[in-house]
Amino acid sequence: MSEALIVPTMADMMAAGKTPDILFWVGSAGSFDDRAKKISRAFVKILNKANVNFAVLGTEESSSGDAAKRAGNEFLFQMQAITNIEVMNMYEVKKIVTCCPHSYNTIKNEYPELGGKYEVLHHTEFLQKLLKEGKLKISGDTFKGKKVTFHDPCYLGRANEVYEAPRELISKLGVDLVEMKRNKLNSLCCGAGGAQMFKEPEAGSMDINVLRTEDAIATSAEIIATGCPFCNTMMTDGVKAKEQEGKIEVLDVAELLANSL
Repeated sequence: MSEALIVPTMADMMAAGKTPDILFWVGSAGSFDDRAKKISRAFVKILNKANVNFAVLGTEESSSGDAAKRAGNEFLFQMQAITNIEVMNMYEVKKIVTCCPHSYNTIKNEYPELGGKYEVLHHTEFLQKLLKEGKLKISGDTFKGKKVTFHDPCYLGRANEVYEAPRELISKLGVDLVEMKRNKLNSLCCGAGGAQMFKEPEAGSMDINVLRTEDAIATSAEIIATGCPFCNTMMTDGVKAKEQEGKIEVLDVAELLANSL
């Protein structure tokens, strides 16, 4: 993506006396992980194209605290959460959109009791809204006829019951959307949640991400679509483990859309 992306910060907006409609919460993966940065860029490309009035916190954004909480460090979680809440409340943030289901779940369901009450949307929900409002035009040519399967992120699907938004977006691309045998409510975890992303798996007969990748391979899909940076990493590693790199691509829903504008 060679074109320049416009990414205003909340601080710049405030200094100019402007108020963005949404805060794009980038998340730790989307900020620091080289692969996940591409998802952040793809999403910003769409926001720019749809003329969405948004801003990011930039250096004022800290980890949502999800990993600390899942790993059992409630104290660290509350410190991280309260720091973020103070910053967002200072900017009078009302609406947040994020590409990370972990940040989504934490800010939506766990920040309110600490004083952070916001409307929180996953990027697929927000993109679905843009499409419905006619602010986004998608061409069905780029991936036309390709077989795509969608892997449900645990914190988007089971935890928050968002199943249709990503599927609706994918089906707009003129692709053949095929479901894995375990999907939606019965989807299988990619193996990264609960801070498992940051440690080696326990001994067993097979890593979860490889098992999940086998589910995807069984559909004969050419593209595994994901809606979470962690899932993206795990499925990519699974594809490598099964030596299917030349045959199967792992792309976030935002990347599929950004390539179809």
